Amino acid sequence: MKRENIIHPVLFALLGIAIVGLIIADLLTGTTAIPIEQVWATLMGRATDASHATIILKMRLPKVIVAAAAGMALSASGLQMQTLFRNPLAGPYVLGINSGASLGVALFTLATPLLGIATSSWLRMFGTTGMAWIGSALILLLVMSLSRRIRNINVILIIGMMLSSAISAVVGILQYMGTDESLKAFVVWTMGSVATVTVEQLYILVPVVMIGILLSIVAIKPLNILLLGDAYAETMGLNLRRSRIIIFLSTTLLAGSVTAFCGPIGFIGLAMPHLARMTFRTADHRTLMPAAILWGAVSMLLCTLLCDIVARSGMMLPVNTITSLLGIPIIIYVVLRNSHRQ
Repeated sequence: MKRENIIHPVLFALLGIAIVGLIIADLLTGTTAIPIEQVWATLMGRATDASHATIILKMRLPKVIVAAAAGMALSASGLQMQTLFRNPLAGPYVLGINSGASLGVALFTLATPLLGIATSSWLRMFGTTGMAWIGSALILLLVMSLSRRIRNINVILIIGMMLSSAISAVVGILQYMGTDESLKAFVVWTMGSVATVTVEQLYILVPVVMIGILLSIVAIKPLNILLLGDAYAETMGLNLRRSRIIIFLSTTLLAGSVTAFCGPIGFIGLAMPHLARMTFRTADHRTLMPAAILWGAVSMLLCTLLCDIVARSGMMLPVNTITSLLGIPIIIYVVLRNSHRQ
């Protein structure tokens, strides 16, 4: 019996246990202490304390769901990008998806006050996320149209980077021209947060993420073939154009939606696929994809828990600070390991 046949199920079981444990810890942790009996009773629909039930169902449970969904989405999209571009430092935002979302949010939060456009409470609620998703989707459509004419995937990568730089310049101009209030709102969005997503928005975020993950599962076989290069993939009969479209669409639904609802969250999509490779020691995406997805959920739930623990002292930390501290050591290790191999 192969060693992987024994170790991989054990690793998957440990990741599953870690996710369950972190979910329980996240539900128990916060500025208000709630006994585990109250948490369990509330989840079972037998709450005896209305205030505790409100905290759990309206604040902590949505935050846990968003954290898990965001981690899964970013890790799956990151793995796809690293395989497609055959670049260990490629992340879910290499196509300019993050920049497109930032432009959409900048246009909504910074430009509308300059134009004197009054926004209703409903529009303020969904305007930021809607504009971020539209910005991401427009960049995807542009990249997909270019990919129909350009066969070299590295050229598409360079174009995505140039688009990101151009969009960042436009966002910088909007920031310079924005009002103090709108600029503060935009800066808060760029810090990333899983606590700002409402229950109503969950009904949009979760289904879209599930669709994106299903597409990433559909792309598992093409991803395995693409590991051997485009020329070999074509000799195997793989439709490169269709495979790229599926991967690009999955990445935009995953990374674009998370960015739209939670803001740009760094390093999870870049680091967790590498952590999956290091722990499972395989290049087979039939194992790597679920492993990366589970590691993504673990990492985001852990970051959320750490933010809640710090919040008890009265200091609120943006989730991006924790994800950076978690992801940067992994990336440095990967870079050093690859440099020793050369």
